[in-house]
Amino acid sequence: MRASRMLPTTFALLVILPSALLAQGGAEGGGGLYDINVGLSTWTLIVFAGLFLVLSKYAWGPILAAVDAREKGIQSALDEAAQHNADAAKLLEEHREQLADARRQSNELIAEGKAAGELVRKDIEEKARAEGQAILDRARMEIERERDAALDTLRKESVDLALAAASRLISENLDQAKDRELVERYLSKLGDGGAQA
Repeated sequence: MRASRMLPTTFALLVILPSALLAQGGAEGGGGLYDINVGLSTWTLIVFAGLFLVLSKYAWGPILAAVDAREKGIQSALDEAAQHNADAAKLLEEHREQLADARRQSNELIAEGKAAGELVRKDIEEKARAEGQAILDRARMEIERERDAALDTLRKESVDLALAAASRLISENLDQAKDRELVERYLSKLGDGGAQA
């Protein structure tokens, strides 16, 4: 593109410059330090134009193509780097989401573990209470049995003592079986009345 713009400019200079040089050289009269040789200037411009044409056809095209290729390569490298940067940002975001998900799952597991531990603790407490209550109930039943046995023993002994005391007090000898039955009924009534009271 630059070569096509520079070509008309160069031709315009080739046309304008020799006429300007001829006009200047004729006015001064020649021989000075700043004298311009028109022939030499013309040949210089012709060589310059030829060199310009040769360079524009054979050198500038490949040079500009190489520069364009390099520019495209740099642009593609920049695009690829931007794509890699976007991929890295996407992966970083996915990693952050996975990390947040892992934290949430670990918190859920901890909460579930705490809840399970609380349930186990409550279950153990309930079992301990039930076992303690069962032990207390068995102990109460055993105490009641022992008490009933002691009361029965005490009744029998008190019947025997009452009979012995009654037989000593009463001089006449009564029927021992009948007396025993009478005293046991009396004591049973006393025992039932005491239990109701």
